[in-house]
Amino acid sequence: MTLLMRRGRASWAELAKHLRLSPPAAAERVRKLEERGVIRGYAALVSAEALGYPLTAFVAVTLERPQHRRGFLRRVAGMKEIAECHHVAGEYDYLLKVRTRSPQDLDRVLSEKLKAVAGVARTVTTIVLSTQKESVEVPIA
Repeated sequence: MTLLMRRGRASWAELAKHLRLSPPAAAERVRKLEERGVIRGYAALVSAEALGYPLTAFVAVTLERPQHRRGFLRRVAGMKEIAECHHVAGEYDYLLKVRTRSPQDLDRVLSEKLKAVAGVARTVTTIVLSTQKESVEVPIA
């Protein structure tokens, strides 16, 4: 599993060698993990900066009432600038990871898109200055 998280394009032969299995057995093991939903899919890890989205921000969102959740989540799902949406415990209801082209673009996303969603009572934005670690790996004991 660790090999696939680090190298999702590893060949069956490479995976089989790592697992000490035959390539068909390794392929079957991966197929079962996919069927169980352990492996949800495969994607290329791209550089946001290289694609013109150098600004990352975290936006904490407070909703007026729980009844606004469904509409809020529907709208957030359609916003391409929002990379992640987490329902959190604590002072806020949701924490969003947002990627934009510039501070002006972030302002547009916040004011014209996010704060325009019915039920959004408050947002608090933190702009990322630099990223020291970002991973898609899940720690496996």
